[in-house]
Amino acid sequence: MENTQRQKSGEPLNKNLALICSTIVIVCLIIAGVVLFGKSKTSNDIVLNGNVPSQQQPVKQPSEPVKVSVDNDAVLGDKNAPVTLIEFSDYECPFCKRHFTDVYPQIKKDYIDTGKLKLVFRDFIAVPAHNPLATLEAMSAECSRDQGGDTAYYKYHDELFKKTTSNGNGVAVDQLPIIAKGLGLNVGKFQQCLDSNKYKDEVNKDIADGQKVGVNGTPSFFVGKSTQDGVILGTIVVGAQPYSAFKTAIDQALNSK
Repeated sequence: MENTQRQKSGEPLNKNLALICSTIVIVCLIIAGVVLFGKSKTSNDIVLNGNVPSQQQPVKQPSEPVKVSVDNDAVLGDKNAPVTLIEFSDYECPFCKRHFTDVYPQIKKDYIDTGKLKLVFRDFIAVPAHNPLATLEAMSAECSRDQGGDTAYYKYHDELFKKTTSNGNGVAVDQLPIIAKGLGLNVGKFQQCLDSNKYKDEVNKDIADGQKVGVNGTPSFFVGKSTQDGVILGTIVVGAQPYSAFKTAIDQALNSK
C-alpha cells in the first residue's frame, strides 16, 4: 500500500519534469535558429538581387571555362603577356580589399611584373548598399584614366583600396578629388568628369557583362590564355582565395597549349 501511494504521488512530478525538459529544448532550438539567421545576413556575405547566400553555401558559378571579354578596360602589365586575369570587383567590397591587400601584391610580383600576366579590372557592384559610393569610386578611377591612361587608373585603383574601409561608406566622397590631386591630376577636369556621370554607362556595362558570364559576387576572376581579340576562355576563381589558388590557375594557363 505504501509503495502504491508513493508511485501515485510521484506521477505528477515526473510529468512536470518532462514538460520542463521539453520546454528547455524548444527554447534552445529557437535561440539557435535566431543566431544562425543573424549570421547568414552579415555585411560580408555576397548579395545580388536581394539574395544573401551564406559564406558556407557556395553560389552557382560556371563549372567550365567561359568566354570573357577584356572590353576596353584598363590593363596592368605587358599588353602582350601570354595570360590574362580579368577581375570583376567592387571598391567597397571587403573581400575585394582583402584580395588587394593579401594576394594581389604577390601576383603582381611573380606574374605581372615578370611579363607573364596582364590584369584587367572590371567593375561589378553586387551589393546595393555599397552605392552610391561604389559607383562613384568606379567612375572616378575611369576619370583618372582620362588624364593619365592605364597607369593613372591603377594608381588611383591602388589608392582607393588602401584608403577605403569598405561596406559602402569606406571613403568620404570629398576625398575622391583629393586622391586625384595627390596623383598629380587636374582636379578641375577630374571633378567635371565625375559630376557628368561620363562613365556610368561603362560601369553598368561591366556589371551586365559580368552577369552574362556567371558572376554573382565579388571578387570573381577569370584566368585564360591571352587572345588578339581580347576574349579569353577563362577559368573562374571566386572570392578572396589564397595566393595558391591563383598560382595554380595561372600556371595551368601558362603551360597549356
